Amino acid sequence: MGPWLPLIIGFVACLYAAVGHAGATGYIAVMSLAGLPPEVIRPTALMLNVVVSLIATVQFARAGHFRGGLFLPLAAASIPAALLGGWLRLPTAVFEALVGGVLLLSVGRLMKRLGAGDPLEQPGWLPRPPGLAALGGGLGFLSGLTGVGGGVFLTPALLALGVAPVRQVAAVSAPFILVNSLAGLGGWFARGNPLPAVGAWVVLAVGLGGVVGAQVGAFQLPPRRLQVLMAVVLVIAGVKLVVRAVVG
Repeated sequence: MGPWLPLIIGFVACLYAAVGHAGATGYIAVMSLAGLPPEVIRPTALMLNVVVSLIATVQFARAGHFRGGLFLPLAAASIPAALLGGWLRLPTAVFEALVGGVLLLSVGRLMKRLGAGDPLEQPGWLPRPPGLAALGGGLGFLSGLTGVGGGVFLTPALLALGVAPVRQVAAVSAPFILVNSLAGLGGWFARGNPLPAVGAWVVLAVGLGGVVGAQVGAFQLPPRRLQVLMAVVLVIAGVKLVVRAVVG
């Protein structure tokens, strides 16, 4: 890894942590451009996800935005599904193209809400546990299969359903990413794959970026700006997935 890589990865961690995400799609893009092999990129992205999502989980929970009733059904179904997805080695181009398109469409929906002046701090509603479990299972499998934590899939889904204000969505997305990243790594190791070496400077960079980003997102960034930043992150992730699906 070149000396510029930790700086870029740290910036990615800061940007994503501010919206309760961990940055796997960004790490994958940066490491792909750096020429790292796929067998290193996927587990490394998951490991960095664990660091940043743990930080974001703590910060958003400290700020009082976490909703256990929303998180638990999602996580309970997503963990075994992510284990299965991490164990499988299937072509992901179709999945990435579809998900990237959905993310870009979700950005249009978010921006439409912002333009219409929809309230961003509405209390939301809690779907029935079976519906949340079905959503969590599907997103967990996709996250394990593609090597990301699932936040870029969960966030637009929860915002589209209107189940919670934007900060609570971020506070649920962060631990969802954490458990799915750990499960995805578990599936990776279950196949006997080795643990890639990650430089100390890279871990330090994502740690510092995660702390700064999560602090700003959880405590300081106004809800409307947080949703705009969320849209930016989803655009980056969506374009990244579509381009990767097209060019391999």
